[in-house]
Amino acid sequence: MPAKSKTPSNTESYLQMYRQMVRIRAFEDQANKLYLSAKMPGLTHMYSGEEAVAVGICEALTNEDRITSTHRGHGHCVAKGADFKAMFCELLGKEEGYCRGKGGSMHIADQSHGNLGANAIVGGSMGIATGSALRAKLQGSDDVTVCFFGDGATAQGLMYEVMNMAALWKLPVIYACENNGYSEYTKTEEIAAGSITARAEAFGIEAFKVDGQDVLAVNDLSQSLVARCRKGEGPFFIELETYRYHGHHVGDINREYYRSKEEETDWKTNRDPITRFRATLLEQGIVTEEQVEAINAEIAQDAADAVAYALEAPYPDVSEVDMHVYAA
Repeated sequence: MPAKSKTPSNTESYLQMYRQMVRIRAFEDQANKLYLSAKMPGLTHMYSGEEAVAVGICEALTNEDRITSTHRGHGHCVAKGADFKAMFCELLGKEEGYCRGKGGSMHIADQSHGNLGANAIVGGSMGIATGSALRAKLQGSDDVTVCFFGDGATAQGLMYEVMNMAALWKLPVIYACENNGYSEYTKTEEIAAGSITARAEAFGIEAFKVDGQDVLAVNDLSQSLVARCRKGEGPFFIELETYRYHGHHVGDINREYYRSKEEETDWKTNRDPITRFRATLLEQGIVTEEQVEAINAEIAQDAADAVAYALEAPYPDVSEVDMHVYAA
């Protein structure tokens, strides 16, 4: 898709999308360092390489719109407006984290920006997202819910139950399938028979496939579908073709047994979403080389400062051990 021409109306939005993608990459770079230096408990799943998906979609949403996320959820959280310090505090189990340090990487949530939370269960947030959309319809609200999930989650039966419900009741929900080519360590084509978009179409849901490395293409489609959802024309389904640069999780280092280094290099060199969009900004004269480098440096410093802050932040008091625990 050819890049859009520069206009006064899109210059600001283009810069915002670029900054948000760089913020995600900077956050993940720091999170990876925390894991490798044994300063962060547990595993985490890097979103690097998929930034255009989260940003392209979330920039089409308002603060009142909701999202649900996945175990690979840092990118969605940042794209929906989360603060670096609160995010790093959460990853490190600190009191000032979004969930007071009790959710960690795979259960981070930011209710203040409409992020209903990440979910360690593959496809586990599909019911939550659909329930959020049902709530909007019953309350007469015009907010929209986006459900992020990976290609591996298309094997979960819950997906078909909720899509059937959403289609019957015309709910304002967008199912966003981040197809990064692999379900953990197995190629998607080896676990998903047939067309992924056709699965949604079987319920009468309009489905689209888009280049998930092109933030403008993702944003254009998302703007259109969000507007249509607000008019009662939902639900919709998007398959976004993307790629994760790291392994399935931070401990998945030796990946040669399921994908080649040549493949990884090709995606990083020729299809990187940040590099591609940077070229568009420079070509259209929206930024200079000096300005874009200044943006990158500022965000990198913000991320480093947030890590330093989180490392020194206090842990929750031991008295909180049973706080926020639900018992029937």
